[in-house]
Amino acid sequence: MSTLFKLVSDFTPTGDQPQAIVRLTEGVKQKQQDQVLLGVTGSGKTFTMANVIERTNLPTLVISHNKTLAGQLYQEFRDFFPKNAVSYFVSYYDYYQPEAYIPQSNTYIEKEAEINEVIDKLRLKSTSNILTRKDVVVVSSVSCIYNIGKPENYRYYTIELTRGQEYVRSDLYKRLVTLQYSQSQFEFKRGTFRDRGDKLDVFLSYEDVALRILFSGDVIVKMQKIDPLTGKVMEELETFTIYAAKHYLTGGKQWNDVFIRIRKDLEKEVEVLEKSKKMIEADRLKKRVLNDLEMIKEVGYVNGIENYSRYFDGRKPGDPPYSLLDYFSYSYGNEWLLIIDESHMTVPQVRGMYNGDASRKKNLVDYGFRLRAALDNRPLMFDEFLQKKPRTVYVSATPAEWEVDRAKKQIVEQLVRPTGIPDPQIAVRPIEGQVQDLIREIEIRAKKKERVLVTTLTKRTAEDLSSYLADKGIRSQYLHSDIKTLERSDILEQLRRGEYDVLIGVNLLREGIDMPEVTLVAILDADREGFLRSRTAFIQLMGRASRNIFGGIIVYTDKMTTALSQAISEVVRRRTYQLNYNKKHNITPTTIYKPIRTKLVLEDDTDGLRGIVDMGSAYVGTDLDKIAADALTTFDKKKLLRILKRQMKREADNLNFELAARIRDKVKELERVDH
Repeated sequence: MSTLFKLVSDFTPTGDQPQAIVRLTEGVKQKQQDQVLLGVTGSGKTFTMANVIERTNLPTLVISHNKTLAGQLYQEFRDFFPKNAVSYFVSYYDYYQPEAYIPQSNTYIEKEAEINEVIDKLRLKSTSNILTRKDVVVVSSVSCIYNIGKPENYRYYTIELTRGQEYVRSDLYKRLVTLQYSQSQFEFKRGTFRDRGDKLDVFLSYEDVALRILFSGDVIVKMQKIDPLTGKVMEELETFTIYAAKHYLTGGKQWNDVFIRIRKDLEKEVEVLEKSKKMIEADRLKKRVLNDLEMIKEVGYVNGIENYSRYFDGRKPGDPPYSLLDYFSYSYGNEWLLIIDESHMTVPQVRGMYNGDASRKKNLVDYGFRLRAALDNRPLMFDEFLQKKPRTVYVSATPAEWEVDRAKKQIVEQLVRPTGIPDPQIAVRPIEGQVQDLIREIEIRAKKKERVLVTTLTKRTAEDLSSYLADKGIRSQYLHSDIKTLERSDILEQLRRGEYDVLIGVNLLREGIDMPEVTLVAILDADREGFLRSRTAFIQLMGRASRNIFGGIIVYTDKMTTALSQAISEVVRRRTYQLNYNKKHNITPTTIYKPIRTKLVLEDDTDGLRGIVDMGSAYVGTDLDKIAADALTTFDKKKLLRILKRQMKREADNLNFELAARIRDKVKELERVDH
């Protein structure tokens, strides 16, 4: 078998990584269905996973429990595999209010959503990659278990073009409309096409490029990939396949059959409602469905079309939906790999998705807002997920009992960090006077330009403590779930840059905080038992101080709970192992200070739509001075330069010459930097 994946890195496996890579690779090749990688924070788990992907030579789906961590993983895998198809698949909503009905107050809430066009593009790119390539890595959030339509349908709705082929222009336009592309002569954007005499331009929904087709009569004489903004030819093509602009598609041979089945179900359900004396609900359902069918017939699409997906997919009532996992199975059979990152968080999230969705949908069905088929537009049940998953590696510093039980004896430990830094020492102190003691510890580290993380039990406590510390002259900031995602990234960056000395939060686990500047993690009120003070939470929190050789933990508690005792025992076990390893191999621990990467959102289109390079939060024009060339990967720099040049031209066209000149200077500065 030829090698599909080529890992590019300046690093070589060190410490525990070589044995972990070998054991996991052998497990996959021996068809071991479930394995666990127990890797401490900072041990290079992502690098180990990348090596396993390269050695097993299998297309891979990586699932993370939130968008932020998925974005970080996407960046890392993209850098490890620059020549392969690394994609990003998360929920594409910037804002999402699901359709719902509250019977108690007779309140109907209509679905309201703002779709992020660039994430939508990345989702479509993921599925088109899966159907056309084998060297695929998709990094996803738990949204990968939601219904996105049948892969056979998505594969069927394609247009395959060859230079020299005869294709009646009007037929091609109809096919593009069927694929959910719309004709637009004036606004050329993703998912549209335009007729320019003997040229047809199609702005692909899943690429940053457009396809230009040149005709002589009805014969295709040339095909080119072009820059949609400038029209510059980027590549000459002999053949090309156009994939659909959306995942949910209608039409084709089964159209009439689908409409017949929907109308039959409508009659049955209206009859049931009428027999139950629910005349308002029956009338509501009839009008809603007939209007939807009329819209689908006219334009091939309607808001909420996913609620009819069971009919278009050919599924029976109760059948599992088609998710991203089915795209992998459709293309690769069982020959693909699933990696579940932070499995102690991700697996419970997968398990809980179905019930929350079902309870909301049931009210919509019972009160005549949707056909019962809407219940089948859903995420996978946990048992269905287990049946569809292939060989799996669960990755976590604190794997749960469920993963450990499934893996049986195939638990691979990766306890040694490439830096040689051991797990931090733990000091246990009384709660009385904890704030004053904490202030003394913060001041000691602030003088050394080191950072501190403090975890509390409530948002209010975090805010109040931050204000109190500020009154004492300590530069502090709080961080919790009420702060918007993009602002969180800014706060973390500001902490790393030294604008704050201490960051206070309720649950600092989910932020993916791995900062070498942090030398102290303080856990307040550690004797309160619960989720935030569980064994897993303690170990994860303590790991935040393991990036610096001076890292330490202070636990404020008046009693040793079972969870705290178990966590301390595990950290001591790991620390003992690490120190012995360092002594045996003459390793001197070192702190490695990573550069702060430039934020990844860098474009603000004139229509107000924020385009993103990947997933970050800086705007061209307002944050030009913050773009640091030495913090960019080569890939990011090339992409950033392309966007800056487009923005420069746009600002010049808008007569905003001052900003255009500033962008020009930044472009020249980046081009001078040799990577």
